[in-house]
Amino acid sequence: MTATANTHTSRQRDIVRQLSVLVSVVIAVVVSFLGSGAVVGTPVSEVANGVLDSDATLVAPGGAAFIIWGVIYTGLLLLGINQLMPWRAQDSRQRRSGWLIVASALLNAAWIAAVQLAWLVASVLLLVALVAVLVLILARLNEQPATTRYERVVIDGTLGLYLGWACIATVANSAAAGISVGIDALGTLATSLAVVVLVVAAVVGIVLAIGLKGRIAPAIGLAWGLAWVAVERATGIPGSTVVAVFAGLAAVVTVVAAVTVRARRS
Repeated sequence: MTATANTHTSRQRDIVRQLSVLVSVVIAVVVSFLGSGAVVGTPVSEVANGVLDSDATLVAPGGAAFIIWGVIYTGLLLLGINQLMPWRAQDSRQRRSGWLIVASALLNAAWIAAVQLAWLVASVLLLVALVAVLVLILARLNEQPATTRYERVVIDGTLGLYLGWACIATVANSAAAGISVGIDALGTLATSLAVVVLVVAAVVGIVLAIGLKGRIAPAIGLAWGLAWVAVERATGIPGSTVVAVFAGLAAVVTVVAAVTVRARRS
């Protein structure tokens, strides 16, 4: 195959990838809007007899925490539009992460669909897969750091927030899935399990900080969710001082770990 033919094939692949990223992001945003119950479907807080509501489990974040989705989806749309520009077609960062971004957006849409169908165990598995894909995306982006502020904020920042929030969403969905299969949402055992899960979340925050070389955005996303778990348990129902304290500590540990790793690298 001639050099000209190779170049033409490469350009075609770039165009397919760029269009796929934009379409998948739009699908994720549209499915999220529909899945919110604003137009059709059931509000997430009412799915499966309310097991995903902020008062259903001890590790459910307060309702205000979910405004972060607006930031994430806005960032994903900007990312989708930006990478579609002709001068982005051959960008090596986009080439290495593009199809993984497609996978993350489609997993997001599938997760929302699973929640709407009250397939809670499946929703947890989809979230675990989403977290794994996002970790791989950010690891690849780390191999070639962003060169502009726009990339750092809109692309890397959005995907980082996405990862951090997906981690806390996995915690909340796992607890909801537990209720759906008969595990008691309250009581001594539930409190003990909540504490264990929050300790694991803090460990995940530390691992992400080290593995992703001190990226701040994932820490912010995870700490945001943990902080709202603390607020909800301190002021909402069911209340639990123990869970609130551990959630607050987990949030602090997550941020401190990322800041420390970043400072040491600097």
